[in-house]
Amino acid sequence: MRIGLPEKVRFILETLHENGFEAYAVGGCVRDSLLGRTPEDWDITTSARPEQVKALFRRTVDTGLQHGTVTVMLGREGFEVTTYRIDGEYADGRHPKDVCFTPDLSEDLKRRDFTINAMAYNETDGLVDLFDGAADLLHGAIRCVGNAADRFGEDALRMLRAVRFAAQLDFSIEAQTREAIAALAGNLEKISAERIQAELVKLLVSPHPERMRDLYALGITAVILPEFDRMMQTPQNHPHHCCSVGEHTVLSMCHVPQDKVLRLAMLFHDIAKPDCRTTDGAGVDHFYGHPQKSEQMARGIFRRLKFDRDTMERALALVRWHDDNPELEPKKVRRAVQRVGQAQYPALFAVKRADIYAQSGYKREEKLAYVDAYERIYREILAQGDCLSLKQLAVTGNDLLALGVPQGAQIGEMLHMLLELVTDEPEKNNRDFLLSYIKSNLWQT
Repeated sequence: MRIGLPEKVRFILETLHENGFEAYAVGGCVRDSLLGRTPEDWDITTSARPEQVKALFRRTVDTGLQHGTVTVMLGREGFEVTTYRIDGEYADGRHPKDVCFTPDLSEDLKRRDFTINAMAYNETDGLVDLFDGAADLLHGAIRCVGNAADRFGEDALRMLRAVRFAAQLDFSIEAQTREAIAALAGNLEKISAERIQAELVKLLVSPHPERMRDLYALGITAVILPEFDRMMQTPQNHPHHCCSVGEHTVLSMCHVPQDKVLRLAMLFHDIAKPDCRTTDGAGVDHFYGHPQKSEQMARGIFRRLKFDRDTMERALALVRWHDDNPELEPKKVRRAVQRVGQAQYPALFAVKRADIYAQSGYKREEKLAYVDAYERIYREILAQGDCLSLKQLAVTGNDLLALGVPQGAQIGEMLHMLLELVTDEPEKNNRDFLLSYIKSNLWQT
């Protein structure tokens, strides 16, 4: 079996070999190469100690010397080179107490999480596959190296990673590995929010976000996102729906592109429905006010999981406005764009369609026709250059100052009055007309 190594990776391996050290490409890059994918990163493992690696290459960065990792810089690219190691006891379910370097590749591979990530390769020895990772790749299985409980005891995040890899690769989780996750999921409480967030996002933007069901079934969301469990357990007895809030959420994520903000918006768009649920006398459920409440709840979750502000605010805006449905006439749509914020378009249309496709078939064609018309009017408004914001208004605050309007809140109020005027009648967004209008109606000098 031959893997095509990039020239720079081959150079690092050959340099180490020529100086008497073992060296292999290892982990995800080998896995992806065997799957016919282009690896994002190439990691290298070697018998050389960090100080020996540093001595062999002109430019290096001390990435993690305590764990044996040096980054070798070749041009603008960096390649992590890590000494074979044996991890000491994991007292906290996150980090080993100590790390011991070893000259034995097999000892290094034993400490890795899954068989598909525990393969090494160089052009001299070919594929080193001590745990049948290639067979698991062939059969589409996520299996721990050795005893699953031991691997998850070393780093509890590996349980979430197992589901994430299953989602990315469309693999199944092997039975013993799955049983160990179900038994040990509570240990995820020890893992930092930042690490959980990173794995959750990778799962969400994968080709199979429906693997959120696995997180629920294995008890992982009960620890990292208990709000999702409540959604899975909340029915929607209503003609527009055919499944629980959680199942609707999962289906909706499958109907938007593999984009972080869109997938997060769909994950959280109905997060408050369990709290907002009421049932009328006919046994029909209602969820009044859930978009606004969902925005509030999602904000708390974003903060808890340490998301960056830009991602949070973009997703929250879509959550808040996903159920906003203006009348289908240009004036009403222009007002909707101002109310919602132009930054939310055209993503809002993708959210609305996903929401519809995840509902029952009741009036589906009618609902989709509405969104199509909404988007068509929106695009016509853009094409016409209609004013949708203060930035597009034909007059500015400086124009009002020149007319003698004193600096302060009054200027802002006047500009917003003018924006309302041209929103209803876009042809009036003309500087001369607006200045005349101000003089006649808003400000007497």
